[in-house]
Amino acid sequence: MKLQHNLGGLEGLDPITPETKVFVEPWETRIFGIHTAMMALSNHLNTSLPKYDIGSVPTQFKSFWTWGHLRQGAEGLHPFEYFRLRYYEKWLGGISGFFIDEGYITQEELDARTAEFLQDSTKAAAPLPKGSNSAIDTQVEQYLRKGDSPKRPLPSPAKFKVGDQVRIKNVSPAAHSRLPGNLKGRIAEVVKVYEGAFTYFFPTEDGIGTPMPVYSLAFQATHLWEASTTEANLVYYNDIFEAYIEAV
Repeated sequence: MKLQHNLGGLEGLDPITPETKVFVEPWETRIFGIHTAMMALSNHLNTSLPKYDIGSVPTQFKSFWTWGHLRQGAEGLHPFEYFRLRYYEKWLGGISGFFIDEGYITQEELDARTAEFLQDSTKAAAPLPKGSNSAIDTQVEQYLRKGDSPKRPLPSPAKFKVGDQVRIKNVSPAAHSRLPGNLKGRIAEVVKVYEGAFTYFFPTEDGIGTPMPVYSLAFQATHLWEASTTEANLVYYNDIFEAYIEAV
């Protein structure tokens, strides 16, 4: 992963703020709501598990959007910007960029609206207009209850079994990756083979996307970090897609 997603065991970083509230500022609830609605109206849901009749929902949102797309937007930020921005500001940046890329709004329109809100903050705090289409509300509510499972039938037997020693491949992170960078090249033991296969909804350049087995791997902490920063008997577990694993 890129710098901001490859911090495993690094020392000397600025203190982390131990926020206990899910939402610190009122506007953060709106960002979460927008992301949730985008997932609930994503055009891939007609082939998801469970299936939704998304084609019959009268929404103007016709794009493909998942948690992976949200992460991809955050990873696209410059590392300095990533560390400077608050958690939901990263979400806002990724969502805004997506809407521009998909043609729902232009950069000029977004800049104009931003300037308008900065000039008069009461407009930004005004209540959102009530939705007038119950079919959209129903779809969002159903999605919140049922979700969208990544689990799929296993297309072929898993390559590895419990007890196998495996090595994490040194794959290129490309634009987006689900592999923690500090695990590359490290050896681990398979402690669980999850039932079925799991998709990542959209393909990434480093090999995941299509349904494949996922393994729970056990790493000795001293094989990942300096002995002075961890404990000798500490075991670190991580769930890893099969595409990232090779036999020792």
